[in-house]
Amino acid sequence: MSEQQSAGPGSNGAAVSRPPIPFETARLDELMEEVKLDALVVTSKHNIQYLLGGYRFFFFDQFDAIGVSRYLPILVYVKGQAERSSYIGHPMEQYEREMNRFWVPTFAPSARTSTDGMKLAVEQILAIGPKAKRIGVERGFLPVDAEDVLRAGLPNAQLIEAQLPLERLRAVKTSQELDYVRSASDLVIDSMLAVIAAHGPGASKRELVEALRREEVNRGLNFEYCLITAGTSFNRAPSDQILREGDILSLDSGGNYKGYIGDLCRMAIFGEPDSELDDLLGEIDAIQQAARKPVRHGARGGDIFAATEALVRKSPHGNCLEFVAHGMGLISHEAPRLTDHGPVPYPAYDADLPLQQGMVLSIETTMHHPRRGFIKLEDTVAVTRDGCEGYGDRGRGWNRGGQRQRV
Repeated sequence: MSEQQSAGPGSNGAAVSRPPIPFETARLDELMEEVKLDALVVTSKHNIQYLLGGYRFFFFDQFDAIGVSRYLPILVYVKGQAERSSYIGHPMEQYEREMNRFWVPTFAPSARTSTDGMKLAVEQILAIGPKAKRIGVERGFLPVDAEDVLRAGLPNAQLIEAQLPLERLRAVKTSQELDYVRSASDLVIDSMLAVIAAHGPGASKRELVEALRREEVNRGLNFEYCLITAGTSFNRAPSDQILREGDILSLDSGGNYKGYIGDLCRMAIFGEPDSELDDLLGEIDAIQQAARKPVRHGARGGDIFAATEALVRKSPHGNCLEFVAHGMGLISHEAPRLTDHGPVPYPAYDADLPLQQGMVLSIETTMHHPRRGFIKLEDTVAVTRDGCEGYGDRGRGWNRGGQRQRV
């Protein structure tokens, strides 16, 4: 590999020990063997972050485009030979190497374009020898120009989708990862409740979203999005719609803490809820609580949906109710994948598999009520040995808007 360097020396040239490998190599090797992969060429930011123990290059954290190409980090991992792994990055990532951020034995800080990086990856794979015939790639995160270089350089190799083994590796969170998701969830809820309390009738949806962005950033989150509805509208985009006395409000926001997503939805009202609104949100909460009951280590994943089906089917509002549950962590929809139907269908890989302690689930119930508007709760729960733990589990009723203004 041209310009390759040991990842070990410090900035003064003295030898230092590399950080430990942050994941179970035996587990990754097992997952690769299940689909008969000899090596991985990893190109997504989230999987590289996971495989490098939380590392994301700060310069390209918010964008990828530069000059006439793009930033494309590449991690090459060889099954059963972690010591032959390499990380191919941008020249400025030499700064990170000087701080001993990489456990990989080989680091190549010379990829200014997507094709530069892939040429170096091909060199690394060719050095492995003739056994590397099935190469795992992430097709959704592999630019066409980089794939062309990979295919031309390895004409006798098969490129196999590696999304499944990489996702399965991330499915069970470590205690530190759980702390990150818990913190992200708590901070998102703190931010939502602060915005609701500080704003009353006369504010616009756009103002509330900007206020939420500031609240999340000031609490140490990277703000990702806010879906917002007001009054009887189902439109969830920020806009100049003005909130009026008696309007209901939903805030559904994603905030990122150290790479891990907090994604929750809470309701508010500018005034007092009547008995119908109390009943409607109570019905949604009952579905949410029913979904939690089967959650525990060893339970069948699909039982979450089975636990809610009867409630949705018997509800007088069943034709405007939607329930969904999915995994979350580094991205907002990841393993476990529990259903192949409904509003957010995926291949139901985990429906008949046992949940495992350390998995994290997003559970959400939405009502598109024809007269009262958009009503939703979205909760985050972590699977524990004997049940589940809710993260950010506050503000789940009707939060009163403008309370801070009325004091």
